[in-house]
Amino acid sequence: MTGQDPGPLIRLFGLTGGRARPQGEAFDLVAIVTTVSVAAERADLMLEHLTVLSLCRKPCPVADVAAHLKLPLNITRVILGDLRREGLVTIDRPRPVAQMIDERIYREVLNGLRRL
Repeated sequence: MTGQDPGPLIRLFGLTGGRARPQGEAFDLVAIVTTVSVAAERADLMLEHLTVLSLCRKPCPVADVAAHLKLPLNITRVILGDLRREGLVTIDRPRPVAQMIDERIYREVLNGLRRL
């Protein structure tokens, strides 16, 4: 039967080159992906790669990237790992809430305590 769609497994295999895990440091669902460089002129990038680069111009969690691509998480991780290896995205652990508080707030609290 020629001309039939090879199916989603063949497509996923093609997206990752048969790899099931990303290369390099592991990252989880809440890791934050941020585009570092937009490589619109690179002919070797697939549509999914370009979609990630566009989506992650604003920091985006891995889980949201997978949902947007409508791909399984392990496939998304391989794509993100490839983009990270090429220097096109960064993948960082989310900062703990305590580190997200602005230093200005700490100063205001300290000054308020001193006035007591």
